[in-house]
Amino acid sequence: MVKLQIPVSFLDLALINKDSNTFETLQKVEEIAQALDKLDYKRLWFAEHHNSAHIASSATIVLMTHFAGKTQKIRIGSGGIMLPNHSPLVVAEQIGTLSSLYRDRIDLGLGRAPGTDQLTAQALNRDFYYAAQRFPEQVRQLQQYFSTDNAHSKVRAFPGEGINVPIWILGSSMDSAGLSSEMGLPYSFASHFAPTLMYQAFAYYKSHFRPSEYLDKPTTMACVNVIVADTQKEAELQANSMYKMFLNIVRGTREPISPPLETLDSIWDAREEAYVRNMLSHSFVGTPDSVHQQLLDFQKKINVEELMITTPVYSHSIRLKTIRYVREMFC
Repeated sequence: MVKLQIPVSFLDLALINKDSNTFETLQKVEEIAQALDKLDYKRLWFAEHHNSAHIASSATIVLMTHFAGKTQKIRIGSGGIMLPNHSPLVVAEQIGTLSSLYRDRIDLGLGRAPGTDQLTAQALNRDFYYAAQRFPEQVRQLQQYFSTDNAHSKVRAFPGEGINVPIWILGSSMDSAGLSSEMGLPYSFASHFAPTLMYQAFAYYKSHFRPSEYLDKPTTMACVNVIVADTQKEAELQANSMYKMFLNIVRGTREPISPPLETLDSIWDAREEAYVRNMLSHSFVGTPDSVHQQLLDFQKKINVEELMITTPVYSHSIRLKTIRYVREMFC
């Protein structure tokens, strides 16, 4: 078997299944986290989402703190903290505290989007849209709080000052590619739901990258959906839960991820199917052998330094099976 010669990581969306609840979901996330830790995955990241009864990751920093304490080796991070929702000073203090507790195991992925709808964005931060326009300035402010040079400032982050937490820029657009290349920071692309500009964004990032005190060469990571089962039929069946979940997102309906249907033909029309399948075009579904080949082909095309997977399915056992199978595909 030709293995992928890059690290593999995992994004957990903490999805609350139909007929489940937040407590049960976070118990399952703990099982996933500890399995990833034992399997030597490089990172476990949590996304920030708000105003959704079916996602348990609104308090991202709290999840990072808890699951860093439940694991031993794996890096724990945000995929990401939506910085316009927050004060950079508070983020610096919180991440500084985490880094003080868990040393070099903490990552900080930063995004510009609110992670929710427009009304909730305003509830999170009355000046959200102004803050979003100032995202580059906020990132620099956060870096300043972490810097030892900030020792002479009138506003300082304790804990936080002097820590060395890797900052990743997250995105799905040319804006994020431009910012991360200009600032000399690692760049992670949300290919798992917004693949359209991925190749273009990575090409721009690599060709315009400016070495910095944080990074001397371009570093990229792509996040993709991966669902592995013992048979192709079973994998495709489990994937139907993912497709239906994204169909609900497209329609603006708020429903929990549900058990897979045998077919979605009666659920969506041709236009909706095409739209959802385009959103999820970087989804690798199948047996261990077929997914292994799909990931090899993908890496040859995209040539990233790291791959992050996510497995948005109803079945907890399929998530566990997927991460075990996928780990065998990487060195």
